[in-house]
Amino acid sequence: MSVRNAFALLLVLCSLALLVGCGSSSPTPVAPPSGGFSVSDLKGTYVFSTSGGDPNGEFLAMAGTLAANGSGGITGGTADLIGLEISAPTPVAQPVTGGSYIVSADGRGQLHFNTTTLNSLGASTGITITLDFVLTSSSHGLVTEYDQNGVGSGTIDLQSTVSQSQLAGSYTFGLSGTGSTASYAAVGSLIMNSDGSGNVTGGVEDINNGGAYTGTGTITAGSFVNVGTGTAPGTAVIASTNTYTYDVYAIDSTHLKFIETDGLLFLSGDAYTQGTSIASGQLVYTMSGVDFAAEAPFAAGGWLTNNSGTIATGLEDYNDGGNLSPIAGLTISGGFTALSGGRSQLSLTGFVNAASNDVPGNSTFAAYPFTYSGGTGIQLLEIDSAGVTSGAAYPQSSTTLAATQGYGLNLSGFNGNGEEDDIAEFVTTSSGFSGIVDLNNDMQSEGQTAQSPGQALDGSYSAPDGNGRGSGTTTNYISNFNFYVVSPTAYILLETDSGQVAVGTFEQQASPSGGTAQPAVSMLRPAVRPHSALRLRK
Repeated sequence: MSVRNAFALLLVLCSLALLVGCGSSSPTPVAPPSGGFSVSDLKGTYVFSTSGGDPNGEFLAMAGTLAANGSGGITGGTADLIGLEISAPTPVAQPVTGGSYIVSADGRGQLHFNTTTLNSLGASTGITITLDFVLTSSSHGLVTEYDQNGVGSGTIDLQSTVSQSQLAGSYTFGLSGTGSTASYAAVGSLIMNSDGSGNVTGGVEDINNGGAYTGTGTITAGSFVNVGTGTAPGTAVIASTNTYTYDVYAIDSTHLKFIETDGLLFLSGDAYTQGTSIASGQLVYTMSGVDFAAEAPFAAGGWLTNNSGTIATGLEDYNDGGNLSPIAGLTISGGFTALSGGRSQLSLTGFVNAASNDVPGNSTFAAYPFTYSGGTGIQLLEIDSAGVTSGAAYPQSSTTLAATQGYGLNLSGFNGNGEEDDIAEFVTTSSGFSGIVDLNNDMQSEGQTAQSPGQALDGSYSAPDGNGRGSGTTTNYISNFNFYVVSPTAYILLETDSGQVAVGTFEQQASPSGGTAQPAVSMLRPAVRPHSALRLRK
């Protein structure tokens, strides 16, 4: 985001939207908030992933493992880098040959690692990747790519030892990225053989290819998921209408990272243990995608009250290329179909989903429940052929935001320059916040990225209402946001100004050894169409 004058807009999707708006001046950095983190809190083998774009705005994703020694050294690991401008198939599963990292007291840090990829001529070449991060505990953090190779947002998680026999039962997966000409996203279920062989015995998936919904397909024989050993990835094949190959990095037996390795498409995402029901009660959600008609990014957030499949009432806030919903939001309704084979279908009425002139209408989403540390969430993918929009809904267990607490924040979006990805740490008062943010903006017109580290991040917020919906603004940048409470430690958010389109998350920091404090899910991220810069609606 760096400096945002009132240009066009960008697409977002990760987590920081809350506090990072924009401005035409560089605010004076403030001293880091106090905290108990140190370099020793990053120790062990971690699984990381990011999804974003290269300096020319083309899709770029990474996933891998990093071995941290607890004293600032990266001693090994494996990395996969895929993208439209990397020769395909790329030299995936390349060894990490070393690196270093620092961690400040507030949990912010930076990590550099060395690996190998292909240059523009197809020759193998060394590359150094930089990840900016904020830890919420010693086992979890939020990350952005922070170098001249590209931008992107994701997570970093301490890896548990996973044996092949532990992969059994049903999993929900979500994959997104791009093909050669259009955004692509898929959600589905995989039924793993109970004998622990890794063979997939069934499942279904829904695919949205550039706004064209291809229907629900059956996962066929020959599909499998295998775990790796040490820092090396496992492999997977998912076959339905087409067959694609992936590297698999297991965080634990309930959460796997996928990244495509065959060069046919460029996809990455997650698989979680499958949920057995659609959660009733209050749900909060964010989703994002592309308004193809206006060549603009689209994002939405809000809440749904689910009563045994019927949504009598709900609310939507949206940002469609800078066109904003009313401050009070839109009233929506709808319902979920009965769960079958791990799949449901969500229909919403009165919902704006990149429609012409933002007229409320009917939207339909494939809905697959998954389990995570906070309960049973729902992966969502648009299937009404009106666009490519996806995200997640979570059961709500709190409606408050705690004061005098430290939070980690991550943002990914689009503004007038290109994609922006940000990392921040901030501390709340009863009505405000202050902290530090690092910004990385993809300057597509210049074919480079621009980093703005150590910027002051200050602002105010209103307490969430009875539905867990709050709002806020920054004072250093021109940025407004709404946020939706998931749990006492996890929050999702939507930027609500005309300068940028973004969604994200912020998470309360635990004591360094206090375990995870996060929604524990990576939302689907449809890529921007290749060679197409998104702009604000006119």
